[in-house]
Amino acid sequence: MTLTTFALVRHGQTDWNAQRRLQGSTDIPLNDVGRGQARDAVAVLSPYEWDAVVSSPLGRAAETADLIAAGLGLSVERRLPGLIERGYGKAEGLQAGPELDALRIPGGFEGAESEESTAARGLAALEELAEEFRGRRVLVVSHGTLIRLTLDRATGRSLPSVENAALNLVHHHPVDGWELEFFNGEPLLAGVEA
Repeated sequence: MTLTTFALVRHGQTDWNAQRRLQGSTDIPLNDVGRGQARDAVAVLSPYEWDAVVSSPLGRAAETADLIAAGLGLSVERRLPGLIERGYGKAEGLQAGPELDALRIPGGFEGAESEESTAARGLAALEELAEEFRGRRVLVVSHGTLIRLTLDRATGRSLPSVENAALNLVHHHPVDGWELEFFNGEPLLAGVEA
């Protein structure tokens, strides 16, 4: 059976990332640091040959994908809505503190998309891409929580936060499922928790 390889890259930094504000599906643009991170990611991704580049339609991911694709001499195939970040409802834009704490409920925040729904949506998007690009190498630019929850579900691991513009390399096999090779730019040993 055919192996499909994905690089899952979180967008570069935004001002809300720098201010530690909960971003979610609010469309916040990259800042200059984030643009630099996207350009720096090209060096990490260039040793691989990529067949397609796909991103979330949110501006920070779309611009990161455009910068990386241009650096690799590629273009972005499309923006896939299933790759949008988890929605946090009224919590979006808030920093840690009493206002955010008041919105906490078991499993997240009042009005937020559930972790389960986010993971299912992210995994469905990747499985759609695995079918479409079977046996190829796909670079996907998305969002930290969506990538983490999707990889948690796909691999059965419990992963920490995803860093901006870091390489997360995962392989999809139609029979054997998902195997995570790199997380936050670091190689993983088989059978060892991240």
